[in-house]
Amino acid sequence: MSQDSKVKTTESSPSAPSKARTSLPVLDPSGDYYYWWLNTMVFPVMYNLIIIVCRACFPDLQHGYLVAWFVLDYTSDLLYLLDIVVRFHTGFLDQGILVVDKGRISSRYIRTWSFFLDLVSLMPTDVAYVRLGPHTPMLRLNRFLRVPRLFEAFDRTETRTAYPNAFRITKLMLYIFVVIHWNSCLYFALSRYLGFGRDAWVYPDPAQPGFERLRRQYLYSFYFSTLILTTVGDTPLPAREEEYLFMVGDFLLAVMGFATIMGSMSSVIYNMNTADAAFYPDHALVKKYMKQQHVNRRLERRVIDWYQHLQINKKMTNEIAILQHLPERLRAEVAVSVHLSTLSRVQIFQNCEASLLEELVLKLQPQTYSPGEYVCRKGDIGREMYIIREGQLAVVADDGVTQYAVLGAGLYFGEISIINIKGNMSGNRRTANIKSLGYSDLFCLSKEDLREVLSEYPQAQVVMEEKGREILLKMNKLDVNAEAAEIALQEATESRLRGLDQQLDDLQTKFARLLAELESSALKIAYRIERLEWQTREWPMPEELAEADDEGEPGEGASQGREGRTAQEGPDPE
Repeated sequence: MSQDSKVKTTESSPSAPSKARTSLPVLDPSGDYYYWWLNTMVFPVMYNLIIIVCRACFPDLQHGYLVAWFVLDYTSDLLYLLDIVVRFHTGFLDQGILVVDKGRISSRYIRTWSFFLDLVSLMPTDVAYVRLGPHTPMLRLNRFLRVPRLFEAFDRTETRTAYPNAFRITKLMLYIFVVIHWNSCLYFALSRYLGFGRDAWVYPDPAQPGFERLRRQYLYSFYFSTLILTTVGDTPLPAREEEYLFMVGDFLLAVMGFATIMGSMSSVIYNMNTADAAFYPDHALVKKYMKQQHVNRRLERRVIDWYQHLQINKKMTNEIAILQHLPERLRAEVAVSVHLSTLSRVQIFQNCEASLLEELVLKLQPQTYSPGEYVCRKGDIGREMYIIREGQLAVVADDGVTQYAVLGAGLYFGEISIINIKGNMSGNRRTANIKSLGYSDLFCLSKEDLREVLSEYPQAQVVMEEKGREILLKMNKLDVNAEAAEIALQEATESRLRGLDQQLDDLQTKFARLLAELESSALKIAYRIERLEWQTREWPMPEELAEADDEGEPGEGASQGREGRTAQEGPDPE
């Protein structure tokens, strides 16, 4: 079973497998099968939209091909009926999950406005042929109600096609043709109603040679309608009220159509410019800056050639900005599918974890170099490594002419400079001059990005450092003594750090103990203060003692006060 269709089988009886095999699948509304069915429905809808009005207004067309019209009519009706069946088997999303329960699908479809329109569009209005005759195609006007299927098909195609702007222009031209077609049919019908040849505005009398042919009738009407709707003019003046009303309606329709066309074309042009600005850098600002700063002509020519190369060859330098709106995992999958094979060629990244490579792929920055431009020079500080995607680069001498080697697509350089390998005699300095022979496309991976990714993969960092050490040994650029001294220094530093950590832990323990003792002492003092407050709360105030002296004997009041205090304080501890 394809991913675009699923079959829901809930029967538990022995005949369930046979029922599942004979039942129709549930279509995914975003799948390919549903998309192709929508494209199929374009034909019957367009047939009814264009042919019915034409047959109703041009009697010769209706009478001359009656059998063919019956075959096409009922073939389109059959497709309309099948479309309703498809609607009953098209799932929908609930909480982001595709619903495949046909009962829920049917219940949801029946409650929609689309179901009502689909039923009305299939009403058997053709039975009126028995009374009105078979030459009344206007009875089938209810078939126009299936036009929303046409719009849905166009919307799906616009999102799927690789050329959406061209499709929008084509769709606009189709709409214009349908409007002019309908208007030409109505013009011919109005001319027949008013009388052919009655004045210069209506269709000429078919009795004149050449005007009796069906092709001439349609082309003349189409040409006349085109002149009116495009407001070109050069049309005969109307002579009767019906003609004036028709012209006024057409002029209003022409104004609205002109505004619609201008708006649609402006939108298409804007979208194209926006897409170009998103994919390719804008060189207008750079050109203006160079002119204002009086940059020499030769350098300005090189910059313009670089921009022209990107535009002509459709090369992008801002892939991250283009993919920024995708979810992180989906963005990683796109980047992996495009660049993983390139990153896997680098020796130090071979046999690394797949998740590590996926993280690194997102960090790759595309760069394009012009002919004769240096990618790096000897002695420069190495902050990034390069992977050649396309083009050729030469390892040259200091004179820039003598070539030692030529690097092609798939090769890489600068990988040692972004890994801190102990004992590296060149440090993080470049050891060669590398110049682009033509236009070269490279991927750049910076040291900071690599360090950020490796912080989550310490084991991979050890493996990559070991591979880099092996490469330096083969190149005789690894100082073993310096490496040993650096390792010893690192171990001594780590030992001192461990000692400092232990001392810090001891100090933290002592501090915690002192803090606990301080909190205990503070609690005891607070308790004692509270006890003293309770003991002194009932003592008489000096004013009370003075009143007692005024009322009684001083000795008696003093003795009572002492007795009261003694009673409160309790017996003498002695």
